[in-house]
Amino acid sequence: MNYKYTVEERFLKYVQIDTTADPVSPSFPSSMKQKDLAKVLVEELLEMGIKDAEMDEWGYVFATVPSNSSKKNVPTICLCSHMDTAPDCSGTNVKPIVHRNWDGSPIILPDDNEQIITSERHKYLKEKIGDDIITASGLTLLGSDDKAGIAIIMDFAHYLVNHPEVIHGDVRILFTPDEEVGRGVEHLDMEKLNADYGYTMDSGELGAIEDESFSADAMSFQITGVSAHPGYAKGKMVHAMKVASAFINSLPTDSWTPETTSGREGFVHPTSFNGGLEEATVTFIIRDHITAKLAEYETRLEDLMKATIAQFPGATYTCQVTEQYRNMKEIIQDVPFVTDYAIEAMEKAGITPKPTIIRGGTDGSRLSFMGLPCPNIFTGEMAIHSKHEYVSVQDMQKAVDTLAQLLPIWEQRAEN
Repeated sequence: MNYKYTVEERFLKYVQIDTTADPVSPSFPSSMKQKDLAKVLVEELLEMGIKDAEMDEWGYVFATVPSNSSKKNVPTICLCSHMDTAPDCSGTNVKPIVHRNWDGSPIILPDDNEQIITSERHKYLKEKIGDDIITASGLTLLGSDDKAGIAIIMDFAHYLVNHPEVIHGDVRILFTPDEEVGRGVEHLDMEKLNADYGYTMDSGELGAIEDESFSADAMSFQITGVSAHPGYAKGKMVHAMKVASAFINSLPTDSWTPETTSGREGFVHPTSFNGGLEEATVTFIIRDHITAKLAEYETRLEDLMKATIAQFPGATYTCQVTEQYRNMKEIIQDVPFVTDYAIEAMEKAGITPKPTIIRGGTDGSRLSFMGLPCPNIFTGEMAIHSKHEYVSVQDMQKAVDTLAQLLPIWEQRAEN
């Protein structure tokens, strides 16, 4: 594509804005600093000439690149990425480094020389020799999840504004907060979004196209023990944390866990453990690509709790299940052309498509069930949520190329 990309400079700017989500905050966004990036994005969109760019009270950014098609029935397409970064690794004072024309040698991160990124550990890097690789400095994550997606969408908007010869329908831009803590579309006004189909830009390897995600629940157990003075506790005390520990120890270690499963295999995963003598709480995430299996896992998990409680007379428990998101394939299978158009766009851009599944979820999982079928397209983000996170500039540029092919396909296939 004959175009002077702006994706790299945008990305380098965005990752230096701290937008770490806070998983324990009751506010929305969970961290107000996410709005710092939102304000920057709105300002840049307005500077491009996109007149309706705005941030709402919840921190969502909306904007429209208006249709330039003479057809009346071109679907409105939403392009979406999230602004927050994961709390798993620090996102404060990110110092991005561009490794030009990377030669394949180990990348030693300067602020912590023990952080060494190698192609032996990160297999995808073997395909990126000669690319410009961006990393952090060794003390933080990079933030390519999902600021690579944001930079791609912003560069694509810039491309459309400056290339009126590219015929397309309305393009709705959406940037969300709090995707990393599972709340990304919690306050989204779908009527205001007003789109027919969408794509999240939040996948990894070049050519990846994902339209199948996990289905997900959260499950929490509240354990009540029996308190007594420790000096006179014999035959009386039942320690809630010891009950919880025994429960955790009853889980299998050779299966049914994130570290022992792959592909379409599901798992249960304890995410927090806290309490004291009288009360303790254990929370889990429950995952599988087949939604019906979640109930099976939850029954099995509760059976393990019942067996544990039986060993501690006097202890009791309650449990609660909360739905988080569902497999987007349940919706997208009825509109397969949404994925097919993305695959066709990649092929036109000279990219080999890699249909794959997500062992996780995206905003697109929930958006699909909110009436916006929404597959996930690659951005180049790799080794996410870690100090080894990296992204190829050329991968991001190829994602811009994909969108430049994708939106005209929607216009061409629309009826007059």
